Amino acid sequence: MYIQPENLSQNLKKQLLTFYTVCGDEQLLAIEAADLIRTAAHINGYIKKEIYTIDAQFKKSDMLVRSNSLSLFGEKKLIDIRVPSGKPGKEGSKAIEDYCHSLPSDTLTLVTLPKIDRQGRITKWFKALEKMGPMISVPLIETSKLPNWINQRLNAQNQRTDLDTIKFFAEKVEGNILAADQEIKKLALLYPPGELSFVQIKNAIMEVARYDVFKLSDAMVTGEIARFFHILKGLQGEGIATPFILTILVAQIRSLIIIRKGLDTGRPYAQLMKEAKIWGNRQKLMENAAKRIGLKKLVQALLHAAKIDKISKGIEKGSIWDEIEQLGLHFISKVR
Repeated sequence: MYIQPENLSQNLKKQLLTFYTVCGDEQLLAIEAADLIRTAAHINGYIKKEIYTIDAQFKKSDMLVRSNSLSLFGEKKLIDIRVPSGKPGKEGSKAIEDYCHSLPSDTLTLVTLPKIDRQGRITKWFKALEKMGPMISVPLIETSKLPNWINQRLNAQNQRTDLDTIKFFAEKVEGNILAADQEIKKLALLYPPGELSFVQIKNAIMEVARYDVFKLSDAMVTGEIARFFHILKGLQGEGIATPFILTILVAQIRSLIIIRKGLDTGRPYAQLMKEAKIWGNRQKLMENAAKRIGLKKLVQALLHAAKIDKISKGIEKGSIWDEIEQLGLHFISKVR
């Protein structure tokens, strides 16, 4: 059985099954579909989670022993199986088949894959997945359908604009769904609900501000404090909204915490980057930062960011801009 991504949320509300497979090349939508399932599982009592990343070097014995281990307290578990390359290898293929033939009790299984080609779809391991439960196939969004997708996303955050502006938006992101999603979220932070003008959207997308918030976050994680202060002053002069700045910085801090914790426990590098949602050439930058900065410093930075958020909401007193400056200072010290 296949479930369309747009119908998944309603389907999960009607009935939560115990086995789902999410596959497809549209990375953002695949992540969102998998997150919907994880959230539904948590709401329904699947609190404990075990993650298995299967690739060509995978050894099946550990997965079968751990996933079938009984909890002393009868806890329900989410078994989160990830096949990032779509090619599980000989051991991984057999592990998936064996797992499907002897599912552990009190578990909900989520398998995530990229798009599987015709040859891959006739393999025993993939056919085993098809038999176990619904598949959510996430196709690439065609260029012609991107304006409608952008419009729906804007409407979901109670913002709207005219068709010509939507088309301009679609052209500027050049079919990149991840980029489009980031820009849409940015609009929610920069502007209140309601009608958005062409100028507002153009200014946000074209980044007419001389100083870029994303460059600020890079200066923060690399510990370039003079550059951080310089860019921050520019953003203040441009009148960029502090909630937007804080959201970007907090996202970086949370990603660094995920990476640092994983490095400390010896988890695979590729798995950490996927979990932290770090892609491309940013991976090395974030890895270096996580190695340089201690976990204690990162947690302190996150707590400091929470304080800044309270100031912005009027819960605490203080200068938001001064506190953001102080936030950057957490990233100077090296691990000792």
